[in-house]
Amino acid sequence: MIISVLNTKGGVGKSTLSLNLAVLRTQSGHEVLLIDGDRQATTMQAVAQRSALGMTPAIYLAHFTDGPLLRSQVQQAKGKYDDIIIDAGGRDSTALRAALMISDVVLIPFQPRSFDVWGVGDMAELVNEAHSMRDGLKVFAVLSGADPRGTDNFAAAEVVSDISGIQYLDTPIGRRKSIADAAGAGLSVTEWKPKDRKAVAEITSLYNAIFLSS
Repeated sequence: MIISVLNTKGGVGKSTLSLNLAVLRTQSGHEVLLIDGDRQATTMQAVAQRSALGMTPAIYLAHFTDGPLLRSQVQQAKGKYDDIIIDAGGRDSTALRAALMISDVVLIPFQPRSFDVWGVGDMAELVNEAHSMRDGLKVFAVLSGADPRGTDNFAAAEVVSDISGIQYLDTPIGRRKSIADAAGAGLSVTEWKPKDRKAVAEITSLYNAIFLSS
C-alpha cells in the first residue's frame, strides 16, 4: 500500500506522523520504504538520528522532491516493499501532486486553528482534481496537535467533517511533548521512554484506522 501524509500547510505534524506510521508498520513485520518529499528534509534528519542511535528496526529511506522523479521511483520500488509512506507538502509542490496521483491512501493532518482548517480546504481542491483523473483514492484527515481542553478541537473537526471528498478520522493526536521529543530523536512514541501511554494509544489508534481499515 502507498500512503502519503500531505498538506500544503507546514507545521502540522506530517513528518512526525509519517515516522510513527513507518516505525509501527515495520515493527509489525512489514518491509516499509519511507520517502521524504519535502525540501526541508525533516524526515531525513529524524531517520539519521535514529540510525545514529542504532535503533531497530531500521527504516528504509529515500528523498525525492521532484514530482516526476518521485513518481517514477515509487513505481519502481512498490514491488520491493510491502508499504511505501510518503511525507510531502508544506506547499503546493510537484512532489505533493505526484503523491496524490500514486497513493492508495492520503492522510491530511491539521491543527485546530483557522489557518489549518482552511489548509484542508485547499487540499480538498487538489483531492478533487486527483479524483477526476483516477479511481480508488481514499483520503482521510486527522487532528494533529489537538488541544488538551477547550472547544477548538470540536469546532475544527466539525468543519473538516463537512468537506467533500475527505473523511475525518476520529483518532486525534494530542499536542504531547513525548511525541515531539521522540520524533526529534528519530523514534516512534511507542519506543520513547518513559512511556506515555496516552500518546501511544493515540498513535496506535491512528495506525489501526489507516492500515486495518483500508
